[in-house]
Amino acid sequence: MPYEGLIETNRCPVRTQPFRRLPRLKLGSVGGRRNRHDCPSTYGCQPDYPSTGQPEYKLVLLNAGSACRATTRGRSLEAFRGANLTTFRATAFCPASYPTSYIPSSLPLLPSSNSLNRSKYLSTIIPCRLQHTYLHIEAMTLPLSTRIKLPTVGEYDQPLGLFINNEFVAGVDGKSFEVINPTTEEVITAVHEATEKDVDIAVAAARKAFQEGPWPKMRPSQRGSLLYKLADLIEENSLLLASIESLDNGKSITMAKGDIAAVAGTIRYYAGWADKVHGKVIDTQPDRFNFVKHEPIGVCGQIIPWNFPILMFTWKIAPALATGNTIVLKTAEQTPLGALVVARLAKEAGFPPGVLNVISGIGKIAGAAMSHHMDIDKVAFTGSTPVGREIMRAAANSNLKKVTLELGGKSPNIVFDDADIDEAINWANFGIFFNHGQCCCAGSRIYVQEGIYDKFVEKFKERIQKNVVGDPFDPNTFQGPQVSQLQFDRIMGYITHGKSDGATVEIGGERLGDKGYFIKPTIFSNVRPEMKIMQEEIFGPVASIAKFKDLEEVIKLGNNTTFGLAAAIHTKNLKLAMDASNRLRAGTVWVNTYNALHFALPFGGYKESGIGRELGKAALANYTQTKTVSINLG
Repeated sequence: MPYEGLIETNRCPVRTQPFRRLPRLKLGSVGGRRNRHDCPSTYGCQPDYPSTGQPEYKLVLLNAGSACRATTRGRSLEAFRGANLTTFRATAFCPASYPTSYIPSSLPLLPSSNSLNRSKYLSTIIPCRLQHTYLHIEAMTLPLSTRIKLPTVGEYDQPLGLFINNEFVAGVDGKSFEVINPTTEEVITAVHEATEKDVDIAVAAARKAFQEGPWPKMRPSQRGSLLYKLADLIEENSLLLASIESLDNGKSITMAKGDIAAVAGTIRYYAGWADKVHGKVIDTQPDRFNFVKHEPIGVCGQIIPWNFPILMFTWKIAPALATGNTIVLKTAEQTPLGALVVARLAKEAGFPPGVLNVISGIGKIAGAAMSHHMDIDKVAFTGSTPVGREIMRAAANSNLKKVTLELGGKSPNIVFDDADIDEAINWANFGIFFNHGQCCCAGSRIYVQEGIYDKFVEKFKERIQKNVVGDPFDPNTFQGPQVSQLQFDRIMGYITHGKSDGATVEIGGERLGDKGYFIKPTIFSNVRPEMKIMQEEIFGPVASIAKFKDLEEVIKLGNNTTFGLAAAIHTKNLKLAMDASNRLRAGTVWVNTYNALHFALPFGGYKESGIGRELGKAALANYTQTKTVSINLG
């Protein structure tokens, strides 16, 4: 339980403030009474932290004019590491009008010079202009799991640690970060944060599992059996997993249930492939026996995004495990919870230690460490194109590790005048507002042939008004909140750009409500190709509609982008559909549908939308390397 309540120090009452809802252990308090004119310089205090015993330990409050310096002195802080110490916090309370009004000031108490495991002195400056100051110092601890209550399944046990070698452990540096509920903007919990040291430990575990132990000795069919078991466990826990997606991602529970069904299907699909990765014999001359085989690459680093947390987790791990690799996977910092639960299910399914390691971390720290790591053989990333460039650069500058990148998009959704307009509108709505527009293949550029343009815009506006935006746990909700404050601000920034560039807001363009990261579904018209909203990936519920004359014009417009992930065509003319699909520079083209993804169909981009393909048989090539063996029979 958080350490809260009324504390008496020299009869000076102060109410503490909760910090991250984490368990607290008091290290000491010092302070002056209101009626004293001199601030006491030293008060001895003993910690009540059980793992430290009773070392010589003192908290010092020094009057320094307009500021106070608090210094803890005692033995090495390594003594605290046994209980997953994450941080210190010092809180100064300056009574402005004793006894009812206080001005709190909270600052982190960080090592002043030495590294954490060697430091004997911690200090911080408390900016307080009053001498009558109370100072309280606490240690904040983060457990390896916590209980979270969901409206669908009640309470469940949520892992918080780093999943390494089939165990949940604390990070080496004792760091953590908060997970925010995008619906309420409140903290759900905190999770342990992986740093470079934790990446090293996870990679070592994966390397050992790849080279030793039961994993490399397993028959391919045994790997497939483990994947089938994992798929069964995911189905058994499907409502829980879908609910976790709605909790930390904010997606509609209805959409989340669809995600989890696809998760189980994807794992089963690759379980079936495990014993079907075949080699071949190639004859060159009578006294030579030549054969070609496909071997696993080795240790794979995988970095997944926040828009489909568990589904992207599965797209990455399933083909890698089916082909015999081991994995270190980093979740997105916004949405780590679901993957940690699936990691626990993987252990239950029987995967050996070190085969699948799942860490929560920040991209610039843990993700960068993985991309640069000399003992990771391959890195797979789904996310933005700028980050993809950095990962590719890091892979080249380290050990030339193999790279698969599934990156951004700015997909054209083309409606010809012979299309079924109502069906086209339904698919256009699904194409852009599915998953709150947070989809790399979102149909954000809608091109409508001029003969039906005005009618399409009006009917599209009517259709959008039927979209229910709100509580993701309401089964009627179609669109929940955006995933984070950062993403909310980014999308609203693009909306502002669209307005200032002269585009017309047909509907939406505003925040919905005053709580949660909700944005009204938005349509821009009167757009020009050079506008920012037509060129850059917005990754939100924002569509831009433009008109075109004929096939030649719309092909030029559709291809006028640095991206090439997906495109769609709506027409009753099959020849026109085939012609257009052949000329559009995109990895996937849908005809009279949108977002028709399936685990058997390869998915990936042209141009700056990525390298390699996810899903289907094609994904197996991402995780295997070809070996030729030639035997002299003479």
